[in-house]
Amino acid sequence: MDGLRDWTLVQSFLAVAETGSLSAAAALLGRSQPTLGRQVAALETALGAQLFDRHARGLRISPAGTALLPHARAMRGALHGLTMAAAEQAGEMAGTVRLTASVFLSQYVLPPVLAGIRRAAPEIRIELVASDESENLHFREADIALRMYRPAQLDIVTRHLADIEIGAFAARSYLDRAGRPQDISELAGHDLVGFDRNPLIIDTMQALGLSLAREDFAVRCDNQATYMALIRAGCGIGFAQVPVGRAEPLVEQLPMDLGVPPLPVWLAAHEKMRQSPRIRRVWDLILRDLPPRCRVAS
Repeated sequence: MDGLRDWTLVQSFLAVAETGSLSAAAALLGRSQPTLGRQVAALETALGAQLFDRHARGLRISPAGTALLPHARAMRGALHGLTMAAAEQAGEMAGTVRLTASVFLSQYVLPPVLAGIRRAAPEIRIELVASDESENLHFREADIALRMYRPAQLDIVTRHLADIEIGAFAARSYLDRAGRPQDISELAGHDLVGFDRNPLIIDTMQALGLSLAREDFAVRCDNQATYMALIRAGCGIGFAQVPVGRAEPLVEQLPMDLGVPPLPVWLAAHEKMRQSPRIRRVWDLILRDLPPRCRVAS
């Protein structure tokens, strides 16, 4: 087990497990593929376990690797916590803050906010994890998270930032061709853009009294950034955050009350991490700059 004392080996394992390939992991860590391959093999030897199954298309994490993954992430979190604690003691502002948010927020809302952070605090580097998974703040997979729900874990500090309205949108090119429905009951006669495996839209429509099945959607996609692009291209009527939809020049909001509750946006960080000067600085700048971008312009 002496190899476990070498954090580099564990870091390589994590990078391959989380990116899914040696090439992507090498690009992430700035190492060569052969080096990463040797480091993963060295860790397997040290542990006496096969962490990945090799196949023609690359590497797939094995059951043993899956079992060890949370422990490796905890090691990364502990190391990150040690670094943050040292920075706090030294009062250091310079360094990196890792932020996670949904794919949609990351693409449509956060970029100008992060540009503002770079102007206000150029000594701070930002790592943005655009993911609809919930990165674990306890394991320090992220320093700050933007969630569409209020995290309930102990030792997590939260702040409600905004509530984002949801509306029905379609490309003007589609509406000019197919007509402009004025009421939710008229949607059934139109091409609809829906989610694929995510039941959110169907469940919401059923709660509003509109019975829809998966097959009633002409185009389906679970990636919400791509989903917005499908609406913009004229694939049909879809549902989007109102500030984002109204900012699209090719898209028009339909004048109907969906009766859908707004999406809450919460800022979250581990209590200890928020004491880091640079995390506190990024937290404060997000708190200042993000809420206005979630509001509907009057």
